[in-house]
Amino acid sequence: MARDPDTIQRDIEQARDALASTLDQLSEKADPKKLVDDATSSVKSKFDDPRVKAALIGVGVLVAVIVVRRLFR
Repeated sequence: MARDPDTIQRDIEQARDALASTLDQLSEKADPKKLVDDATSSVKSKFDDPRVKAALIGVGVLVAVIVVRRLFR
């Protein structure tokens, strides 16, 4: 069955609009600045957790003790 040229044109325009919308969404998601900002806020929120702070302090103290012991041997 042959299609009407106007119908074909309308379908093409709808597909073009849908593609443009999809590309806009992808460009927003793949924006490097946004990705860096998201990663930074994620890391900051992890460091705000008291358990993570305690673990990092413990590791720091352990490293300091090891360094001091090696210096005085």
